Amino acid sequence: MILLLVLLLAAACGQARESKVSISGSTNVMPLAELAAEEFNMLQDDYRVTVTSGGTGVGIVDAAEGRSDIAMASREIQLAERQRYETPTKRFKVIPVGFDAICLVVSPEVYDSGVTTLTRDEVKQIYAGDITNWDELGGPDMEIFVIGRKPGSGTRDTFLEAIFGSKESETPGVIIESADSSEVKTAIQGSDNAIGYMGYSYVMRGDTRVVSLDGIAPTVENIKNGTYPIARKLYFVTLGEPTVGARAYIDYVLSQEGQQIAAENGFIPI
Repeated sequence: MILLLVLLLAAACGQARESKVSISGSTNVMPLAELAAEEFNMLQDDYRVTVTSGGTGVGIVDAAEGRSDIAMASREIQLAERQRYETPTKRFKVIPVGFDAICLVVSPEVYDSGVTTLTRDEVKQIYAGDITNWDELGGPDMEIFVIGRKPGSGTRDTFLEAIFGSKESETPGVIIESADSSEVKTAIQGSDNAIGYMGYSYVMRGDTRVVSLDGIAPTVENIKNGTYPIARKLYFVTLGEPTVGARAYIDYVLSQEGQQIAAENGFIPI
């Protein structure tokens, strides 16, 4: 009898493990993944989805090494990641789940003083430390408090690639590095002279001052048609084919209901 109970308990635990779908990675994809997971978990009893952050790079490593079923990514897979983890029979599967943009945001005092658009060269000079005062850009006579993102962030990689031409570029003008878009947003709201960059969905939630880039605003139309200079797609990534549970969740996110959740919460549906 005791042996039977042990075997039944082990089987139950095995089933419980099989029913879990773990997701990790990009903090920009995370709000969408969490909101969809809440609905998905309520709609069915076969799978339980959990979502954690950590950045795109962390998510891809987690998925590749079996700690997560799905990685959230705000950039495409890098060559080094493919070389490290892919085999002839198991390759990364990259699934677009929405559109996004990296938006430049400044403190209200800076925006209201007239700094409502910047060129890519001006942004480059700010982050390189060559422009250090807002009065050089027609703004107030205040030092520019420059906020960047920590290494491992897909948003950081995309920003550096678009502004500097390489994700390996140095940004000596940066004063603090934030872990995610929500930290950038908090830092800017607490300052009167700051600039930073964050994902589109964070801009849409709450009061922020978004500056145009090269005279182009990050509108839905400009992002989807690629006119805005730092438009991108957001992805789910698996190494090899998704598990049955992961596939069910991905299908839900891509369904009409899932994409409606995206649209209602500041994301741009695919």
